[in-house]
Amino acid sequence: MVKRWAGALQVERPDSWTCWLLRLFVLPPASLPEAELVAPVPLPPPRPVPERAIRRRPLPVSRRMPLGPPETGQVFDNPSLGSAAAAGPAPAPPAEPPTEPRPRWRAPFDAFYRRWRAFDFAPWGHRMEHWAEAPLWQRRVVRSALIVVGTAAFWMAATTPMSELAQAVFFLAMLGLVLVVRRIPGNMPTLVLIGLALLASFRYGWWRVTQSMDLAPGWESLLGGGLLCAELYAWLIMVLGFVQTSRPLKRPVAPIELPRDQWPTVDVYIPTYNEPLSVIGPTVLAARDLDWPADRLVVHVLDDGHRPEVRAYAEAAGVNYISRDNNRHAKAGNLNNALAETGGEYIAIFDCDHMPARGFLVNTMGWMLRDSNCAMVQTPHHFFSADPFERNLDTFRRVPNEGVLFYGLVQDGNDVWNASFFCGSCAVLRRSALEQIGGIATETVTEDAHTALKLHRKGWRTAYLNVTHAAGLATESLSGHVRQRIRWARGMAQIFRLDNPLLGRGLTVMQRLCYANAMLHFFYGLPRLIFLTAPLGYLYFEFHIIHASVGVLLLYLLPHLVLPHIANAHIAGPHRHTFWSELYETVLAWYVAVPTTVALFNPSAGKFDVTAKGGLVEETHLDWNISRPYFFLVILNAIGAVFGIFRLFWDPQEWGTITLNMAWTIYNLLALGAAIGVAREKRQVRRTTRVTSRLPASLLLTDGQQINCETEDYALAGVGLQGLPPSLELPAGSWVAVRLFDEGTPHLFPARVVSCRNGRMALSFERLSLDQQAALIRCTFTRKDAWQNWQLHPQSDRAMQGLFEIARLGLHSYGELLMDGMRSVKNHSLALPGWVLRRWAHHTRIH
Repeated sequence: MVKRWAGALQVERPDSWTCWLLRLFVLPPASLPEAELVAPVPLPPPRPVPERAIRRRPLPVSRRMPLGPPETGQVFDNPSLGSAAAAGPAPAPPAEPPTEPRPRWRAPFDAFYRRWRAFDFAPWGHRMEHWAEAPLWQRRVVRSALIVVGTAAFWMAATTPMSELAQAVFFLAMLGLVLVVRRIPGNMPTLVLIGLALLASFRYGWWRVTQSMDLAPGWESLLGGGLLCAELYAWLIMVLGFVQTSRPLKRPVAPIELPRDQWPTVDVYIPTYNEPLSVIGPTVLAARDLDWPADRLVVHVLDDGHRPEVRAYAEAAGVNYISRDNNRHAKAGNLNNALAETGGEYIAIFDCDHMPARGFLVNTMGWMLRDSNCAMVQTPHHFFSADPFERNLDTFRRVPNEGVLFYGLVQDGNDVWNASFFCGSCAVLRRSALEQIGGIATETVTEDAHTALKLHRKGWRTAYLNVTHAAGLATESLSGHVRQRIRWARGMAQIFRLDNPLLGRGLTVMQRLCYANAMLHFFYGLPRLIFLTAPLGYLYFEFHIIHASVGVLLLYLLPHLVLPHIANAHIAGPHRHTFWSELYETVLAWYVAVPTTVALFNPSAGKFDVTAKGGLVEETHLDWNISRPYFFLVILNAIGAVFGIFRLFWDPQEWGTITLNMAWTIYNLLALGAAIGVAREKRQVRRTTRVTSRLPASLLLTDGQQINCETEDYALAGVGLQGLPPSLELPAGSWVAVRLFDEGTPHLFPARVVSCRNGRMALSFERLSLDQQAALIRCTFTRKDAWQNWQLHPQSDRAMQGLFEIARLGLHSYGELLMDGMRSVKNHSLALPGWVLRRWAHHTRIH
């Protein structure tokens, strides 16, 4: 029977449990040759799908800010990084190995599976949306009755006690319904998934509070209460997250309807403190070339470092230089000082490492001019360099990073409720709105979010445009990344303490919830540490912090874990992979727990910490200072796992409880191992980041020969070419010129050959003037399509795949630690004889 199941599920090795897990949860089903199916049932013709998109009820925000069709030329296209022709002919698919003929009894199952995969669920989504928009539900009496009946039904389903069999059937029924609903497109199926996930989680929470707690005084009740509080915090963040992301607005670009000679004046602020000119310069040149009338655009370099070289560069680039005699209130004070010295109607702010695309103002100012009550338009922060997680774990452009979820989904969800945040850069603000609230907020170290909160309290609206209009540099080291996140966490805790969004006037209910989620999210440090150590109470001291049998616990816990993960995967899609959020929290939990707690009691504690950009990592090494807490937690969990193994022999009657706590501990060890992998800083010696992209180019040799080719990658310091004749050989150091194109306009750049072989060439730019540097930036970093299709392999979230990724990274990290230890022992053993001989010779000379 097992072999038959293995054949039906296409498990290659039935004796291997890993093959079963991979085929059931990770790998897609293998294709079924039609010739091997016996009498397949003919499929019905596909039902026609209406051309119109699924309709959505207009929300108050969209009614106040009507959407209009964008004009030609003002909306970004979406081409791929390379054309199909440039990529060459597609390779022939490999020949499939011969397979054994499938038995006849599999034919009905194969036919059913093919029907299931080919079934068109789109009409179901249209019906659900049409049903939700029926006029009957628009009546206030009907809606109020539905809310009352729905709330009562939800409460009964979540709190009614069930037998173990009934709870298992309830879980399986909800799981089956979820697996069907998640395939239906549209917003209503998403809301159904959220409702089922909340029902499963609320039922688990109700059971935990009412039936699994030991209220007798002692360590068990204390540790159990701590774990329950951590679980309630996670449940609250999950609910608020569903509120934020259930209905993203996806605002389009609004065209500017005024004649070009009537466009308003704009000041561009580029604040800087201690960043090198190699970081500041490209941003200045990109801002100088923004597509806006020259007499209505002024670029200002706001130097809080008082550096003569920055002043000289600004004068050479033809932009304004502003400094001040103090550094009061850090970045916020720097911006407010410029606000008092300039007079543009609108202000665009870019961090000194964010190069704006030329169409930034053209594509963002439309919403400002359309709605006189719109105070800010925010765009995503995009980074073309790898952050420490992506570089050290080798996931750059394959796995969505930490910011993709916020800028790709959360901010779009906030925009529905008029709660989009100001993120400090890549945004346009209305001067009159800033002046009404007294300028950029200075009370906290996260001046951007606090400024947006003040604007919303005064009744201003904000907008979020989810199109990448600028790109910059990510933090180079984990230590810098941790310092930046500590500042964010401390600032959000300060706002929560000083200007709590749940209190005071001026905010709607949904705005309060969106801001509360953004601030409460950064309090994850202490709950995550509790989750990383909770099973040790039983493994070390046999404390039963959850008073329930393992079977009953799993019947309530599994729905709480599985259904919300499926719902989140359906909502987040390619923006976040399951279990990666837990990895980020594991890395940062130790460091944000104390600052957030201190900020609640002493909001004035802490100071603004500038994020370093443009640094180098000379050698691959393990950052022991940052990873010290991870090793401490690894040792605690490893000892607990050893105790668990011995307890299996000492106390076999509780093997279920021991196994569950050991599984929890092993998962913690894998997550901590991946965290140590992040702390292993990989070597990074390039001063400029290379961006992989295929662009048309031509190579000019000294003899006048011109060779058409394309770029393989580019950087501010050089370019890589491909598609050259294989016979072309040029010695390193020889002079050439490369021609790149700015929307059809050619620009020529002198360069030296670094290497040339096999039809590929690496060039370094030499002696580029400021105008040539600006032209290079226009041809590469600030193109309209520069950051479209950025992910190399964008994939939707698959929960088990994310779990296996974390496990693989954790095991790989432990393997590298083991190899480092063996190399260290070998080096010391080889050095020991020499040390002994030197000591003996020294002792002999003395005597």
